[in-house]
Amino acid sequence: MIRIVIADDHTIMREGLKRILDGAPDIEIAGEATNGFEVLAQVRQGGFDLLLLDLSMPGRSGVDLIRQVRSEAPKLSILILTMHEEEQYAVRAIRAGAQGYLTKESAGTQLVGAIRKVASGRPYISTEVAEQLALNIMAPNEQLLHKQLSDREFEVFSLLVGGKSITDIANGLHLSVKTVSTHKTRIMQKMGMTSLSEMVQYAVAHRLLFPMKA
Repeated sequence: MIRIVIADDHTIMREGLKRILDGAPDIEIAGEATNGFEVLAQVRQGGFDLLLLDLSMPGRSGVDLIRQVRSEAPKLSILILTMHEEEQYAVRAIRAGAQGYLTKESAGTQLVGAIRKVASGRPYISTEVAEQLALNIMAPNEQLLHKQLSDREFEVFSLLVGGKSITDIANGLHLSVKTVSTHKTRIMQKMGMTSLSEMVQYAVAHRLLFPMKA
């Protein structure tokens, strides 16, 4: 039996995932989490084998949360289920310690298989993500502008181009407004840009834009 915790802040999404998993006799829902703090509470409580984790939730989230979970529960399997389709999100998640990466659009047909594969100790990633990981190893210096950003900077960049204000980002990531402003300044310096408009244009051109949650 594979015991899993579903971490997603949308009730409808969690219920939908549970319906998908109802037909899998070897998978049991051991718990749920709606934000990063609840995820860490579940991890510290233990009693499950795999964390099905959304990248974008209130509180601690994204790569930062993956690293924290990995440090506290090194043997726990992590499968990312997210709306982000661009390979760069997947590459950062895998490098942070996730064993699998699945988009929500693919969940209906691939979720059960992905859970079984990751729970058995094998990775679950697309061919595109595997190629991107290989390219990063083979040519680490040939980087696009957004690949120069740290994981936190990339998270802030994604939220900025997605329409979030500095205050919203600060509240969502539990950072000060000053810290987020500093991240924005560093992002623009690293990418050689002078305005948010340039950042948005770059994000559109490189398929880094995604629909923000309500």
